[in-house]
Amino acid sequence: MAESEAEKAQTSFIGTRSRSRSIALWAVALVTIALGFADLARGGTTIAPVLLVLGYCVLVPIAILK
Repeated sequence: MAESEAEKAQTSFIGTRSRSRSIALWAVALVTIALGFADLARGGTTIAPVLLVLGYCVLVPIAILK
C-alpha cells in the first residue's frame, strides 16, 4: 500500500525531531568533555573528573543509543 502524504510528512517530521535530539545530545557530550579537559588543563582535580566521567560514561552512550 502506498503511504499518504500526511503519513510521509509525519514520518519525516518525527525523523527530523529525533535527529535534532541526537545532534543536541552529541553537542552536550562534546561540550561537557571539552569543559572537563579545559578544567583539567587548569589543574582542576574535582570538577574535571566529574565532567569527563559524565561526558564519556553517560552522555556519549546515551547519544549513541538515541
